[in-house]
Amino acid sequence: MSTVHYIAPRTALFLPASNPRAIEKARTLAVDMVILDLEDAVKAEDKEAAREAARTAEGFGDRLFGIRVNAEDSEHWKKDLKAVKKSAATHVIVPKVEKPETIIYAAAYADRPVLAMIETAAGAMNVGPIASTTGWGVEMAGLIAGTNDLAASLKLPPAAGRAQMQLALQLIVLAARGREIWAIDGVFNKLEDPEGLAAEAGEGRLLGFDGKSLIHPNQVDIVRAAFDPTQAELEEARALIAAASGGVERFDNKMIEDLHVEQAKMLLRRMEA
Repeated sequence: MSTVHYIAPRTALFLPASNPRAIEKARTLAVDMVILDLEDAVKAEDKEAAREAARTAEGFGDRLFGIRVNAEDSEHWKKDLKAVKKSAATHVIVPKVEKPETIIYAAAYADRPVLAMIETAAGAMNVGPIASTTGWGVEMAGLIAGTNDLAASLKLPPAAGRAQMQLALQLIVLAARGREIWAIDGVFNKLEDPEGLAAEAGEGRLLGFDGKSLIHPNQVDIVRAAFDPTQAELEEARALIAAASGGVERFDNKMIEDLHVEQAKMLLRRMEA
């Protein structure tokens, strides 16, 4: 598959590939990326049918379209990757990645840009080499924080929250930024807590994530709004660019330089895209 560069998604919605109604609804949503799941969301007896549904799925318009395969130690691993290669998917999502070799194998079989899910302590410890994976046919698109499995891997008690995973989350962002690939935050589990979702999405943006993975259509608008620049941010960016004349100078009672101008331009480019 030829290399294509995409804008990082603000919203990446996971849906069971075994649920045709959910797939049909996804075609109508203002979501940046649809991810059909062959792993956790699909029962063992439905794996074969889900794989075929993902392989033949299409009609997502200009949305990014990913397929999450089963993990490397699963009997479905190779079959899933081969199905991705025959599909209309723009990306393959690989769960529980702990070493670069997993990325190399997945890229070779699926022939798609890879989104690696960091879901274990070992994955977090090795996230730098994972993000830096190279080799024939490998295109690393980004990293996804698998926060549910990560919490379990870290043996956090049920009362633990995001604060107890800050180091791991920051390592994911750091590795992604070091290699100029995407960093996508983990899911929010409480479906009836829009305020909590908005707060967590806002925190993710402040941490440096490009977007957030979702598990329900009702989460799309809330997360998109959290990751979109505010009107005030856009106005300040335009004013900063207009005022800058090069070098270090004063703007709006603070010192700015060329890097701040470039950040402002990047913010505007992302919004336009």
